[in-house]
Amino acid sequence: MGDNFGIHRGPAKKTADTVEDRTQGQILSDFMMQLEDYTPTIPDAVTSYYLNSAGFEGADPRIVRLISIAAQKFVSDVANDALQHCKTRTNSAPSSGHGSSKNQNQKSSKDRKYTLTMEDLQPALNDYGITVRKAHYFV
Repeated sequence: MGDNFGIHRGPAKKTADTVEDRTQGQILSDFMMQLEDYTPTIPDAVTSYYLNSAGFEGADPRIVRLISIAAQKFVSDVANDALQHCKTRTNSAPSSGHGSSKNQNQKSSKDRKYTLTMEDLQPALNDYGITVRKAHYFV
């Protein structure tokens, strides 16, 4: 039987890791090429300004664009979470009226327009570790 404890090793072959690394490299290269054509919601000049004011000097515009997309994703996630808080708050609010108004509320909930308020934004930002308080002169 020998010292290998029944484990039979075949001849050395190319491992799947090297193939996956090359594939991941190609994916990253394709993504960077797509990044050049994409225009984010937050302009590159705004992102560059805030990066420079924070002490980051980005010579590669693709890095600035990548940070712009990450900031856009963050703002989108916070806004979506605030919308969910607003919907749960308005749905849990007691409705006055008769039973027929409940059916009207269900029909009009799809057509309803929501307003972003600090009451909804504050818990959404707290989920991301950002504490928001009113200024002392508004209290």
